[in-house]
Amino acid sequence: MKFAVSISMERFSPDDSMQDAVNNFRTLARIADEGGFETLWTAEHHTIECTISPNPFTVLTWLAQHTDRIRLGTATLVAPYWSPIRLAGEAALCDHLTGGRLEFGIARGAYQYEFDRMAGGIPQQEGVAFMKELVPAVQKLWAGDYAHDGHYWKFPVATSVPKPLQQPHPRIWVAARDPGTFDWAIGIGANILSTPLSSPPAEVGVLGEKFRKALADHPERPRPRLMMQRRTCVYDRQEDWEVAVRHSVDYGRYFENLMQNIGTVTNGFPEAVPFEAVANRANYNPQAVRDNLMFGTPDEVIEKLQVYEDAGVDQYCLGLSFNLPFELQVKTLRLFIDEVMPHFAARDRDRARDHAQTAPRRAAVGH
Repeated sequence: MKFAVSISMERFSPDDSMQDAVNNFRTLARIADEGGFETLWTAEHHTIECTISPNPFTVLTWLAQHTDRIRLGTATLVAPYWSPIRLAGEAALCDHLTGGRLEFGIARGAYQYEFDRMAGGIPQQEGVAFMKELVPAVQKLWAGDYAHDGHYWKFPVATSVPKPLQQPHPRIWVAARDPGTFDWAIGIGANILSTPLSSPPAEVGVLGEKFRKALADHPERPRPRLMMQRRTCVYDRQEDWEVAVRHSVDYGRYFENLMQNIGTVTNGFPEAVPFEAVANRANYNPQAVRDNLMFGTPDEVIEKLQVYEDAGVDQYCLGLSFNLPFELQVKTLRLFIDEVMPHFAARDRDRARDHAQTAPRRAAVGH
């Protein structure tokens, strides 16, 4: 299992400095790069200060100048906000400007608040139909001349300019939770981005089973990768859990505002809705949050990660952007790099050694 990090620039008060948000974001990216994380993911959002990323391609191009090795991914682009020609060209240019490090992640979108302002007020559930038309069109534009006559977009013969640096194109990742999206994504050769949100650990296994079912239904496709993301905070002492839980619960109330469009947003800052308005209120119980999310000491986190590996997760992604204080974001990365990742790296080396030692015996038996 490899490791990734999802971060965004964020402000939760007009008193928070935008320059601090930029500097903190860059610092976290450098730590992740130097620490050996496989991928850095960042989102697309509009008109809300708690996730500042109106164009993730711009952000990733900038980050490429401050990092050396880490892959740079969009998690995620929001399909209804784009046209195929523009998306194909901007993604391909970003691939060049990042030196071929782009990972192309896309989703239907989540926040109804944004859809009311960016997509003509369509229900956010309709975003999946946009995505299913958009992604194949982008793939064809990357390949060469292509004319499109679809439900949402129509255009005469055109092509992506430039073409991607990675050939035939950057890896495509689709955000999925329902079986239909898993099936469609794997059917087009995409990888899967998923999250159990705040659900109990059993949901990790449920999502893993949806992935395996879609694989079995598409034997013609090589096995893609499965990434899973959770809010993550690693701390030295068990008693430090309350800080992480408090910030996660507060952030959830902002999320409910934007997802359900049930609160107010003033000058880009959403209010935290009352608990009475929160859906799935049981998931906001402090003990449930502590147990369900990736909160814990390094030893506790290693134990929790086994659930993900057992479910077939190829890349676990630390979700750090939930108004967690910057110093705790840094500490989480440092502890994960110093104490969690070495555990998995050592185990992988042991497995590789054991495999190398048994391979000659297997070959001899087969002979």
